[in-house]
Amino acid sequence: MTILSKLLAVSLVLGIAGCTNATGGFGSGSDGSSNLDAGLVSDQTSPAYFQKAIGDRVLFPVDQATLTDEARTILVAQADWMSLNTDYKAIIEGHADEQGTREYNIGLGARRADAVREFLISRGVAGNRLQVVSYGKERPLEICSEESCYSKNRRSVTVLASNLTG
Repeated sequence: MTILSKLLAVSLVLGIAGCTNATGGFGSGSDGSSNLDAGLVSDQTSPAYFQKAIGDRVLFPVDQATLTDEARTILVAQADWMSLNTDYKAIIEGHADEQGTREYNIGLGARRADAVREFLISRGVAGNRLQVVSYGKERPLEICSEESCYSKNRRSVTVLASNLTG
C-alpha cells in the first residue's frame, strides 16, 4: 500500500467517523448499511456494544454449517445479551466463500444462518425474534483467491434490528 493510498484510507475513516451522530455512532450489517441508532460502545444495551464487545459474527469451516467451539462461545454471549435486551430482534445472515456455484453457496449460507438461529433458540431466544437470510457468496468481506480471504467469508452475522415484520 502506498503512502497516498494509506492517507486516503485514513481520510475516509475519519470522514465517516465525522458523519456519525453525537448520540449513537453507527453499526452496520455485512452489506455496509448504516444503523444510526447503534448507540455507544460503552452502553451495554446498544447494538454498537453487541457488535464490538459481544461479537456479531461467527466463522465456519469449509463446506460446513457446524458450529465450532469458538462460535458457540460467541453465540452464548449473543443469546445472553438478547435475553437481557428484549426490545431487539435480529436478522441472521448466512454467507459463504467464493468457491462453488451460486446455488450451492446460497444453500450453504442458509444452513449456516439456520444453525445460528437454532442455537440461539436453544439458549432461550424466542424464535419470532429471529429471521434468517442467505447471501451465499454474494457479499464477501474479502476478495482474493487465498484461504485468508475465504475463511473470513465463511460466516454468519447477527444484525440487530427493531420493528421487524414477518
